[in-house]
Amino acid sequence: MLFYFAKRLSASALILVGVTIVTFCLTFLIPADPVAMIAGRNSTPEMREQIRIQLGLDKPLIQQYAAYAQRLAQGDFGISYARKSEVGPLIASRLPATLLLMLGAIIAELLIGIPAGLYAAARRGQTGDKVAMTLSFLTVSTPQFVLGLSLLYFFAYLLGWFPLSGYGSLSHLILPAVTLGLAGGGWYSRMMRSSMIEILRQDYIRTARAKGMSEKRVMLVHGLRNAILPIIAMIGLDVGIFMSGVVVVENVFGWPGIGQLMWQAIQSLDIPIIMGITTVAALFIVAGNLLADLVAPLIDPRIRLR
Repeated sequence: MLFYFAKRLSASALILVGVTIVTFCLTFLIPADPVAMIAGRNSTPEMREQIRIQLGLDKPLIQQYAAYAQRLAQGDFGISYARKSEVGPLIASRLPATLLLMLGAIIAELLIGIPAGLYAAARRGQTGDKVAMTLSFLTVSTPQFVLGLSLLYFFAYLLGWFPLSGYGSLSHLILPAVTLGLAGGGWYSRMMRSSMIEILRQDYIRTARAKGMSEKRVMLVHGLRNAILPIIAMIGLDVGIFMSGVVVVENVFGWPGIGQLMWQAIQSLDIPIIMGITTVAALFIVAGNLLADLVAPLIDPRIRLR
């Protein structure tokens, strides 16, 4: 276990370095000048050049990345171009809101996807299976902003069950979490269905049925434990996806997380914030995958870490 953990940790560090390099290079390929956006329309060429020197943007790209990597290794994400404040504390102040939304979304997609997948697998080829898979296809295919606005219109505006926007209570969390959870739940239901169908063909399932065990107990006790392994791997990926992909949902619901901060940074071409959030999201993706790999053997002892 320790050897595997050390090997994965080393690989994760290399992945993070690669992410920072690619993101840093892509950011500077954007056909826009952050100096011009910071200085304003009425700035003179001298003012722009002075700002460029102050930000270190006059140096070659390799030197700029080397300086950024050196600061990053010390936990310094740099200074925001637009906000004139340190990026690290700025991201840290928004992180709890996004983590809360991420947790709510994971719970929502599990509550939606696993029961739907089990229901469809138990009724393979029947009407219930077709209806469940059709609904899962719709939730996966529908853009998140459409889902979010639809939920806001029906449950917040028409029915008044939830607030239209804001942050701070469970009622504020439910709609954005369900919006994110519907898409993930659609994927989970399809994965759970195919995984459970494959598990139900195994010899030990037939043995359990031959012993007179009820179908419900067969699925929940013997089938679910093995069929849920792909879902666990997906949760590890979702940790990073929700950290970096909640831009639309957070803006629709006025949720003050790093997704909303990322959108504001993109609009103002605030490179330090964009780089900082991308790095944090990559860190969560790597950590989520590592955690999923370590938890899987605890659920299925047949899995061995190598």
